[in-house]
Amino acid sequence: MIKKIGLWVFRVMCVFIGLYPVIYFLIDPHFGLLKTKTLEVLESQSWNIGFYGHIIFGGIALLIGWSQFVTKLRIRRMQLHRTIGMIYMLTVLISGICGLFIAQYATGGVSNQIGFTLSGVVWLSTTIYAFLSIRNGDVTSHENFMIYSYAVCFSAVTLRIWLPVLTISLGNFNTAYLLVGWLSWVPNLFVAHFIIMRKKRRAQMKMA
Repeated sequence: MIKKIGLWVFRVMCVFIGLYPVIYFLIDPHFGLLKTKTLEVLESQSWNIGFYGHIIFGGIALLIGWSQFVTKLRIRRMQLHRTIGMIYMLTVLISGICGLFIAQYATGGVSNQIGFTLSGVVWLSTTIYAFLSIRNGDVTSHENFMIYSYAVCFSAVTLRIWLPVLTISLGNFNTAYLLVGWLSWVPNLFVAHFIIMRKKRRAQMKMA
């Protein structure tokens, strides 16, 4: 029961934050972190293309990516699984490349520029390796790389959990955001590694 509740909470968060970019179009075009940007950045056409490309396609990736881990879908609707997978990979490529660009303008300076750049590199590379693995027929590696890929994608959720908690705890938004530039995605990779190792142990137990 606890596991089922946890899975549903996970899915709801993915969908909710996946739809998060809608706020910028329907409610407030200068919502959230945009209020920390300079007028020069906000008026830059290239930055705006990068920003909206990142949040729109990243939102789609987050919105659909969780479904790839539903076992019943993979078994019963393999073609649908492949179609969603291709859409996910395409949206990651667009969002990831845009993310690498806007990371150079990250609030918080060099530390967050490095942090968000590395998260983009890991997100893109794990997704590309996942694609290459399944093309080569290596299902296990494909699944593992997809777990790592979605762990980074899920940073859109964990960032919005860590930021208010740290801001309240530290009493300073700027300090909190410096930490979030790393905490939003690095711990996710450790969780992903734990999931992969547990999956590996279960597979070994079945073969024993």
